[in-house]
Parts: sequence; structure tokens; C-alpha cells
Amino acid sequence: MATKQAKPDFQPVFDTLRDTLAAQTKKLVVKTDKPNQYTLVTHSPSPFKQHKGHPMWFGEVKIGKAYVSLHLIALYMNPELNATVSSELNKRKQGKACFNFKTMPDRKLLADLSKLTKASVKFFADRKWL
Repeated sequence: MATKQAKPDFQPVFDTLRDTLAAQTKKLVVKTDKPNQYTLVTHSPSPFKQHKGHPMWFGEVKIGKAYVSLHLIALYMNPELNATVSSELNKRKQGKACFNFKTMPDRKLLADLSKLTKASVKFFADRKWL
């Protein structure tokens, strides 16, 4: 009979990645702050018609079944920003704007994520989307 594997404890990973996004709350708005999901949006209404005047989604950290994900929407819109993603961080990338973590990121990865998050805020600020 197969034994059920214990579910990994992703809370410390989530908390660490949440702190990376939370460092930008002076320029953004916290939309969701739950133990398993943290979402930031813009203060200003989105300039895009499909958002119908709602704030624009900036990023999110979320606990999933197999990993913790950090999403940065600016990566969808900015190929130059995407090109700055470090090779170590790129190994964690899924799609264009999502990074997955099963274990605690080391200091180098956290520094890379912090730099990328700040650059994403600058990208939004330069376009007056905040």
C-alpha cells in the first residue's frame, strides 16, 4: 500500500517572497493579503480599455500545490526587462512572468528578485501607470 507523502511547508518561502513584493507597497496598493496569496495593484486606473478603469495588476506571490509562484506583470510588456533576468533566476521561470520556488531562494536569487521588482516599478512609473 502506497503511503501518502507529506505536503511541503511552503509558508517560509511564501513569506520571504511576499516581503520582496511588500517592499514596494509605498508605490502600489495591496489588493490581497492572505496567508497563501499576496497581490499588488496600481493606485491609478489602468490605461487599457480591457481593464475598464480598474487598477492594473502589478504582481503576486501565491502558494500552489507544488511550489510558490511570484508573478511580475511588467515582464510581459518589457522585453528589455526580461533580458535582465539572471541565468539563476531564469531556471525558475515558467512562462514570461512567473518564477516558481519549491525551496527557499538563496541570497543571490532574492537580490535578483528585488532588483527585478524595483525595475518593474520603475517601468510602471515611467509610463505613469502607478
